[in-house]
Amino acid sequence: METHRSEFRVAKMAEVLQVSRSGFYAYLRRPKSNREIENELLLEKIKAIYKKNHAIYGYPRITNELKNDGAPSKNRVYRLMRKNGIKSKTVKKYKATTNSNHNLQVAENLLNREFTANKPNQKWVSDITYVATDEGWLYLAGVMDLCGRPIVGFAMAEHMRKSLVIEALNQAIGRTGAKEGLLVHSDRGVQYASREYQAILNENKFICSMSRKGNCYDNAPMESFWGKLKQEWLYGKRFKTRAEAKAAIFEYIEVFYNRRRIHSSNCYKTPMEVIKAA
Repeated sequence: METHRSEFRVAKMAEVLQVSRSGFYAYLRRPKSNREIENELLLEKIKAIYKKNHAIYGYPRITNELKNDGAPSKNRVYRLMRKNGIKSKTVKKYKATTNSNHNLQVAENLLNREFTANKPNQKWVSDITYVATDEGWLYLAGVMDLCGRPIVGFAMAEHMRKSLVIEALNQAIGRTGAKEGLLVHSDRGVQYASREYQAILNENKFICSMSRKGNCYDNAPMESFWGKLKQEWLYGKRFKTRAEAKAAIFEYIEVFYNRRRIHSSNCYKTPMEVIKAA
């Protein structure tokens, strides 16, 4: 009844629910229990974490963030969030376009969906996606290390030519100092099969792996990352220019995703925390 007082008259609600108005008002005057006070304090902490993380975190991640504040149970956090309409953003699937209609040589799927690595620079996955702006499409190439799943290299441009993926790859090499034997996985797109891109892999003695034709699940970690980026950060935003979109993407990758966003697959650590501990 208290929740709906702004919508219905107390007298009418009391009649429908077959309770007395005096009983309801006595309920309102009673002192709050210790549990209610604790829940109010906990709810404020939940709201602060939720806001700090851009309304992205659901109850499991928020519970983990609260582990130093009395360690409330997941069920308790879930009930409070549900009661107060606090929901995480749901990641939707996004499909990127791959042009594999070419006569260039392709590699075998050596990664074979083994999406784990216990050390940095053992396995990388890479892909291209796109973001709409009023100026036209902005294309984004990314490189992910499967150890902790940080984005170690990325590049953005108004085109999706081979120079885009080469720039992302070179950035990843420069930032990580990756050595011989690294497995680099991608789809069969013409950019990744190009002689120039393959030459960089060969010069560094990296091992090339490619998804089977038309099988996005062979590159699932990158597909998942694109979904997170778009649903958690870009969904509902309108970018007037490519420069605006670039700034938003840079903030998500470098400020939030790599350094602040905890992952359940990382035992609720950030990608960079996993890399530093490896």
